[in-house]
Amino acid sequence: MMTGGLGLAACAPGGGDDGAPASESPSGRRPMWAKDPSRLIRHGTNLETRLEDLHGLITPNDLFFVRNHAPTPEIDPAEYVLTVAGPGVREDIRLSLDDLKALPRRTLIAYLECAGNWRDFSQEATGRPASGGKWETGAVGCAEWSGPSLADVLALAGVREDAVDVNVVGLDAVAWERPMPVAKALDSATMLALYMNGSPLPPDHGFPVRAVVPGWVASSSVKWVGRIEVATEKVWVRANTTSYVLVGEQWPADRYAPADGAPITTGRVKSALALPRPAQLSPGPQRVRGFAYSPHGPVERVEWSADGSDWTPARLAVDPEALPYAWCPFDFAWEAGPGNHVLRTRATDAAGNTQPLEAVYNEKGYLLNAVLPHPVRVA
Repeated sequence: MMTGGLGLAACAPGGGDDGAPASESPSGRRPMWAKDPSRLIRHGTNLETRLEDLHGLITPNDLFFVRNHAPTPEIDPAEYVLTVAGPGVREDIRLSLDDLKALPRRTLIAYLECAGNWRDFSQEATGRPASGGKWETGAVGCAEWSGPSLADVLALAGVREDAVDVNVVGLDAVAWERPMPVAKALDSATMLALYMNGSPLPPDHGFPVRAVVPGWVASSSVKWVGRIEVATEKVWVRANTTSYVLVGEQWPADRYAPADGAPITTGRVKSALALPRPAQLSPGPQRVRGFAYSPHGPVERVEWSADGSDWTPARLAVDPEALPYAWCPFDFAWEAGPGNHVLRTRATDAAGNTQPLEAVYNEKGYLLNAVLPHPVRVA
């Protein structure tokens, strides 16, 4: 068993726990974020997207959610160095930003979602509150990412046959780190992104280099990557022992030791409406929008229901088969009559996974994906 260098001691409380309540860092000496937070919802060190502000497949950089464990760091690209080292490689290497830019670049459109997204609905869905930051539906976004594959970077150091885990470590104040199996690190979709939506990574999203691990919860897509450690044994850090683990009756700690519960990797199939909560609409015909996504294959269908009526297919706005790592915008026509209503949506992916009607409780409120009732007043 291998323990990461800084993760267990230095990380801020995980599982969505929040830091300072305002746009300044706890010391008050510098801004918490580089972007203007006024159009997003503040949760301590984090910023939540308002889904009603999004239109189309791509989430603009300035509206993309921010999950930080500390204030956004300022990194000089001229001084930047990425180190790849550890017993699982044939030689330690150091790469500049120019070195990374010189590698073959791949581009993919992928969504990222915080594992704690929807946590604020735990009480409503399970009858029990969950600990951690109170995200509603906006800790998710979809962007075009570009950069070298992690496999190409690791190839420069030479991955040994006995390598087991690849631990990616950030340059933020807590040195956030998250390990993954070698097979996931070598997956063709796993990359070190240098660009987001055609521009260099914004500071809040990992400038100059971040990992992008499609399908896995966003804590795996480490920002401000400064070190990659390749180990010949399983790596345990805060992010897979006490944070980002499922804790509850179904996940006994003795089964998952040294973790407190089942470590989280992939997300779950979900759908949410692009409406405020509660929403207010005018009577008459309405075109209602939303977003659906799954890590287990393209979204195959989205259905909607009003006030407990039958489930009706929604229109998928893109071809999910052509964009296997992206989310899928959807919409449907609703004849809105005056009064109070409840809309619901549920997504099903190509692997046959469907959002359940009932949720299973875990103490940290992770991976909640039960069908959400969305209150709407028509007046």
